Amino acid sequence: MKSFFTYLKNVRAELEHVVWPKPRTAVGHTILILVISAVTAAFLALLDYLFTSGVGTLIR
Repeated sequence: MKSFFTYLKNVRAELEHVVWPKPRTAVGHTILILVISAVTAAFLALLDYLFTSGVGTLIR
C-alpha cells in the first residue's frame, strides 16, 4: 500500500512539471483537429463512392 501512495506522490510531482496550454491555444488546436477530421472523412467518403461506383460498373 505504501508503494501506491508513493506512486500518487510521484504523479503529483510530475504534474507540476507539465506546461499546460492557454485556453485559447487549446480551443484552436481542438478546432484544427475537428476540421482535419472532417476533411479526412469527406475524402474517404469520396474514395468509397468512387470505388463503389467503379466496382458496380465493372460487375454490370
